Amino acid sequence: MTILFEPDRRWSGHLAAQLGPGVLTVSRLEDAERLLADQHVEPLVLFGPGTDARTALEFAERQRLTRPALGVLLLRERLDVDTLGRALRAGVRDVVDARDTAAVRAACARSREVSRHLRGAVAADQPDEPAARVVTVFSAKGGCGKSTLATNLAVALADGGRHNVCLVDLDLAFGDVGIMLQLVPERGIGDALNAEHVDDTLVRALLTPYKAGVQTLLAPVSPTDAERIGRELAGRLLAAVRTMFDYVVVDTPPAFSEAVLAALDVSDVQVLVATPDVPALKNLRVAMDMLDLLGLRREARLVVLNRSDARVGLTAADVDRVLRTPTAAHIPSSRDVPISINRGVPIVLDKPTHPVSRAVRELAQQQIADPGRPARGGRGLRDRLGRAVNR
Repeated sequence: MTILFEPDRRWSGHLAAQLGPGVLTVSRLEDAERLLADQHVEPLVLFGPGTDARTALEFAERQRLTRPALGVLLLRERLDVDTLGRALRAGVRDVVDARDTAAVRAACARSREVSRHLRGAVAADQPDEPAARVVTVFSAKGGCGKSTLATNLAVALADGGRHNVCLVDLDLAFGDVGIMLQLVPERGIGDALNAEHVDDTLVRALLTPYKAGVQTLLAPVSPTDAERIGRELAGRLLAAVRTMFDYVVVDTPPAFSEAVLAALDVSDVQVLVATPDVPALKNLRVAMDMLDLLGLRREARLVVLNRSDARVGLTAADVDRVLRTPTAAHIPSSRDVPISINRGVPIVLDKPTHPVSRAVRELAQQQIADPGRPARGGRGLRDRLGRAVNR
């Protein structure tokens, strides 16, 4: 992620356009500090030409020991030897002419490479953190409550912030995760289309925070962007997200799109959702046959019957017989669920003791969560780098 500190709007707009996607512009130093505090991977901080040089140098001096992998660049309208010397002594990596776009981009690339080497040197001495457990929620028919289950599962797996969870909306054309959580995204999956590299730095710039340990990677706003996102880009995004979180919950459309296939390829758990009606069960049975043809592991599947107590003439035994596999969880029906959706609050947060909430948490904690998985909270690279410097 790149943070541009520039109080002058003319310069901030110009530089942000030149630097491309993944740039967060701030005009107050406390906002830059807050963004830094939220990041596990050290970003790059640029101080624009409208910034007082003393502010930039004092910032660099404060960060050089606590965040040694952090890159700080100073952009000036006019370069002079005195400023260059003071900047380098303070820990600024480079002083660049703000009007020279090519030079600014080159300095950013050099700084990121230095940061990668610094992070790698420290990480080599640390035990590897396990990749996130990927949970893909899929249904073969719309209207089964798949997105509702995905959002509630993400919150349940976060367990009040004890684990970091990313909720990815791969229903690229008609994704509902953002509106279900009443999020107004400034960025999302579509912004990765023009990126040169897909890595954790880019992904962090695309995330929209929710609450209780949950971050979201939302579907594109433009339908034309949705058509351009294929299996390769979806796979690279998921690979990057896996390195950053404890759990990744993927919401999907009711179809085997290229992006869905990418998610299923890397899934540790496939949550297959159906409702107790013949069309939904028939479609899910066909989908399960397709998963077999694709060679995906049967033991990774969990069949969830949503609105399981609906009185429609089908028993639980009927459902198991049609699907030729036992259901792993039954989620009861309740009018409180659409009410919680309209309020923009998942029912597991809105009504924690509700029967639906209890059923979702039981599914999350007993059949999906990894009991031995350590939480990433407090074990970010910033903490490890700080310890390494002080050894």
